[in-house]
Amino acid sequence: MIELNLPTYPYRLRRNLDGNIAIWDSVRRRYVVLTPEEWVRQHFVAYLVGHLGYPAGRIGNEISLIFNDMPRRCDTVVYDAQGNAQVLIEYKAPHVAITQDVFDQIVRYNSILCVPYIIVSNGLTHYCCHIDYTTRTHTFLPEVPTYNALK
Repeated sequence: MIELNLPTYPYRLRRNLDGNIAIWDSVRRRYVVLTPEEWVRQHFVAYLVGHLGYPAGRIGNEISLIFNDMPRRCDTVVYDAQGNAQVLIEYKAPHVAITQDVFDQIVRYNSILCVPYIIVSNGLTHYCCHIDYTTRTHTFLPEVPTYNALK
């Protein structure tokens, strides 16, 4: 897999019976098929937990929601101590450019969750945006905030 613009971590791989390579997902507590997008997700979650103080128990991967009567899945959602969604993260494979379409996708999902932070990453480029629902404004942040800095 490609080297990412994220810290490395001691990931665990195995070959499934069907021949696919799988990576350990510590959030879902199981091996999942290793795709380029999954490579980004696992590194980003490890970065959140290992470097930014996000509690692993407050992170959910592949969270289901309904948008326009259609089932969808958010790549990662981070919750606060009361179980309220605080951060919504959308991942793309490293070869996929972060375009307006990617932002449109996460904004559609956020129209249901209404989190104060959205993050988009392809493992090489990361965007983090804080949304203020009172003033109806958004601000792109220079870096992903620590868990304790979330408002």
